[in-house]
Amino acid sequence: MQQRHHPLLSASLGTQREIISCHFGEPSPRQVYIQAGLHGDELPGVAVAWYLKQKLKTLESEGRLAAAITLVPVANPIALGQHWHGTHLGRFETASGQDFNRQFPALGPALAERLAGKLTQDAESNRELIRAAINDYFDGATVVTELTSQRHTLMRMACQADLMIDIHCDWEAVTHLYTMPHAWQAIEPLARYIGSDVQLIADISGGEPFDEACCEPWLYLQRKFGDSFPMPQPLLPVTLELRGVRDVSHAQAETDADAIINALIHAGYIIGEAPPLPELHNEAVPLAGCEYITTPHSGVILHRREIGEWIEAGEVVADILDPLTDRLTPLVAEHGGLLYARHWVRFATAGMLVTRLAGKDAIRDGDLLVP
Repeated sequence: MQQRHHPLLSASLGTQREIISCHFGEPSPRQVYIQAGLHGDELPGVAVAWYLKQKLKTLESEGRLAAAITLVPVANPIALGQHWHGTHLGRFETASGQDFNRQFPALGPALAERLAGKLTQDAESNRELIRAAINDYFDGATVVTELTSQRHTLMRMACQADLMIDIHCDWEAVTHLYTMPHAWQAIEPLARYIGSDVQLIADISGGEPFDEACCEPWLYLQRKFGDSFPMPQPLLPVTLELRGVRDVSHAQAETDADAIINALIHAGYIIGEAPPLPELHNEAVPLAGCEYITTPHSGVILHRREIGEWIEAGEVVADILDPLTDRLTPLVAEHGGLLYARHWVRFATAGMLVTRLAGKDAIRDGDLLVP
């Protein structure tokens, strides 16, 4: 294993943060990128990344790596420093209010300009040309904030991979994942090994999240040049949501790390024989089929249904209690679906998102992710 240190732009005098990446295997045209903790208060993935590091070191010593694997156990040092009177503020940067997993740049048009007149009739040669153009883009990019510096550092590594795994978690949730239509067939074995209950698919979910931003240049270049040149398979992105923020333990972290290793063996990135594929818990559904249930007024949240349950249209998932007026307002599912996530707090302000259901049919458009 090699460690590399990536200093971020200093936001203030006397401060300096860095991202540390761990690199396994020899240089290879096949590349895997895995990161955890992009939302700094989502710690299940950070524990999983530590177990992955130990297992990858062993696999590397045994000569079993068939790809170059990059692991970033802590993808957001900025967020790790954001605490307010004991509360960890890990989702949004306090300086700008921006979600750490939104507003990543689109590289496609800039890369197309750099690649004009350089592509060949060999797909693998074109892959390396695209990777070189990605490096050239970030070499020439101007950054003026620490947050932009962090985004660029992560994207430079991740955009060049064949497979990109971004590990998150939710408030209270079953295991679920996000990916794109072109990637689902390749990602499905990981969904099986990890025991994912909900597989959410979208071409564009809105907001420029990390997984889609890493894939965007490959898809853009395929559309731009695919009729004239053989283009490599686009990057395969997946965002894993490993249950809820409190679901952190040695046993669960090692189980999840083993599942990821098994998926990498199954895909040929690691040499070995993968265990038989488990059953897929549920078929993939459109992200646009998710129903987000919010509160009409403030009060105490009294859940009536548990995560993992199937909710029919018209059923009550929770009540909102106003003890001052004795108002007890039921939250009713309009469309229904699998209750895959809910808020971990038990006091709601007006308009707060409480419960999320994954349905089978698209019911929404526009920005599809949680704000």
